[in-house]
Amino acid sequence: MGSQPFLQLFRKTPRRRNALVAMPFALIAIVTMVDVVAPPDVHLGPFLVAAPAVTASFSGPRMTAFVGAVAVLAQSGVAVMRSSINDLNHTYQIVALVLISVFVTFFARLRERNEQAVSQLRSVAEAAQQVVLRPLPARSGPLRIASVYLAAEAEAQIGGDLYAAARTADGTRLIIGDVRGKGLAAIGEAASVLGAFHALSRQESHLPDLVARLEASIAPDQQYAVATDGDGDGDHELAESFVTAAVLDIPDAAAELSLVSCGHPPPLLLRAGEVIPLDVRVPAPPLGLAHLLVTEHMAQTFTFDVGDTLLLYTDGVIESRDRSGFFYPLPERAASHCGSGPGPLLESLCADLVRHAGGRLGDDAAMVAIERLPASG
Repeated sequence: MGSQPFLQLFRKTPRRRNALVAMPFALIAIVTMVDVVAPPDVHLGPFLVAAPAVTASFSGPRMTAFVGAVAVLAQSGVAVMRSSINDLNHTYQIVALVLISVFVTFFARLRERNEQAVSQLRSVAEAAQQVVLRPLPARSGPLRIASVYLAAEAEAQIGGDLYAAARTADGTRLIIGDVRGKGLAAIGEAASVLGAFHALSRQESHLPDLVARLEASIAPDQQYAVATDGDGDGDHELAESFVTAAVLDIPDAAAELSLVSCGHPPPLLLRAGEVIPLDVRVPAPPLGLAHLLVTEHMAQTFTFDVGDTLLLYTDGVIESRDRSGFFYPLPERAASHCGSGPGPLLESLCADLVRHAGGRLGDDAAMVAIERLPASG
């Protein structure tokens, strides 16, 4: 699994598009027939302007102009049948209809250009995601892996959440993290962490040393950002950035895993219908903040046996709220899907999470599921 295209549920299907196109023509037909049989002092012609106006909201300038032309022809036919094309009342209605049709056709062209620009930006975002957030391998030694990234913003396919896996001589190393903040700065910080992880994973044999090198690679410079107040004076404030992260080492030969938690939510171990949070005894501060404290990165070992599934996630999952303000109960929901495999597990959790959030997430969310298979599998 990759970034889930939930937006496709709301995109126009051919059947829905045809139904939308039929609406303005049906409106023209109904208004014309009623206007023809209406009393002489009743004029429904002004309602015809709704046809091109509605068309401009979902179709391009050509269709909008065509609907406007059909509406003008229909109004002209009504004028002939009811009195005369030279009747002053109908003449004004026809002129107004022509002008409005021209205006909405122009705005339909602007909307189409904006949609094309958004589509190009979405394509760039998707390409950037493939470069920055590389898809995780489906298999890594005795591990079966699935991952998913859900962007909170419709047009942004990537944000500050991150995950990666690297194959080593003894097993597999993984990282999942969440960058403080949003926007381009968060994306740049995520790219920096992922680049350092891929570069250092094969160089450092011990997990705490790897995390220490990650910390050193992204430790913020003592730079100041200028914030302008209402009087125009500049106040200098320290611009800190940090990344919560969980870094894991899963050996091929031993039924265990090592975990260093840097202020990140604890992974969940799914075993025989039971969900076990892997809370470390000595967590480290988030990456980028270790310079503020005397820090010694320590790895803690947990059992990770054949048939177990490990669920990694970012706080965008557990901090998602429903309409009543309740957070998403990830452990309870994960327990109900134990044993289904990493891919189906994430598919079920994603669908459930989106339902819980009412179709729109408040923050980016990422999840990674890892299942240990028998060594011969």
